Amino acid sequence: MSLVRRAVGALIHRAYGAIRRAGAITPAAPAGYRFGRIGDGVSIAFPPGAIFGERYIEIGDHTLIGERVSLSCGMGPGLDLGPDSILRIGGGCSIGRGSHVVAHQSIDVGDDVFTGPYVYITDQNHVYDDPDVPIGRQWPRNSPVSIGSGSWIGAGAIILPGTRLGRQCVVAGGAVVRGEFPDHSVVAGVPAKLVRGYTSELGWHAPGALLAHRARPGGWTEQASAG
Repeated sequence: MSLVRRAVGALIHRAYGAIRRAGAITPAAPAGYRFGRIGDGVSIAFPPGAIFGERYIEIGDHTLIGERVSLSCGMGPGLDLGPDSILRIGGGCSIGRGSHVVAHQSIDVGDDVFTGPYVYITDQNHVYDDPDVPIGRQWPRNSPVSIGSGSWIGAGAIILPGTRLGRQCVVAGGAVVRGEFPDHSVVAGVPAKLVRGYTSELGWHAPGALLAHRARPGGWTEQASAG
């Protein structure tokens, strides 16, 4: 590689780095003022994905959001969605590049939630109630989503409307999640199912292991633990 090509390459990389720093959305940037709340130390990396409905979005302190992440509220810019925020991301979170968080009614992401890249989280989905109307033309249905603090969501996972994840949960990469899962759940698969849980008695264990442990001779029983 010639000295000229090296110099041009270094100049391009330095310029792109400067563009990324200047283009990031932070509390001090003009774009940051449009948010309902954007906490201290927040950075939304450049280039961003589709971002609209900012006044309905709250982001807690020191949360980092990767490149090309879409954060949207409603079906398009400029809609009146009421007086309150509908997309709330806690403090200390990290949202992986290329992810989409699409809110229409209510999405709550707790503190210290980390995601891999290309995660999709939404509280709205199309319905197919009428077999004679194209699905894309039927009015979609909303159901709130909640992701507990300390959780990890693997790359490519999809969090569907109505999902409620407890604290410190793990979602395997590529899982399609719907339903309610308690604290310290590990969920995987399509559709996602509980594959491990945690108790002080057994630590991390497979579903049903706690009942089997308590039913063994000399061990607990469900009746004893209830009484």
